[in-house]
Amino acid sequence: MKKAGHGDQIKVHYTGTLDDGTVFDSSREREPLEFTIGNGQLIKDFETAIVGLTEGESTIIRIPADRAYGVYSEELLIEIPREHFPAEIDPQPGLALCMQRDTGEVLNVVVAKIADSVVTVDANHPLAGKDLTFVIEVVSIA
Repeated sequence: MKKAGHGDQIKVHYTGTLDDGTVFDSSREREPLEFTIGNGQLIKDFETAIVGLTEGESTIIRIPADRAYGVYSEELLIEIPREHFPAEIDPQPGLALCMQRDTGEVLNVVVAKIADSVVTVDANHPLAGKDLTFVIEVVSIA
């Protein structure tokens, strides 16, 4: 039976959980995740865990935050003067927005808190600072 290796087109089902057992993502209720091993589309440790597995095999991997979406950075909390928001946007905590820096870089941010004159947005990935556990099942190898 063929073992998964670099360059193979893979389909997997997975469930990702946090340390407290919260499921943050799963492919079980949709089509399997499809990717090519080594193309850098996924977290490297996720891909590496699949190498050597055969169709139907499963594995469990725990990926520390610094090898997943990075550590949480206070530097990515950005304070924006409230008057810089367009009139049609009513910033509320939890609101997801895209913003563009002076450099042209586009950031996905979430409104973290609101004060009278300043809105604080968080540009950290939602899973930054979290260790991730994945249960992965190989569906097919091509």
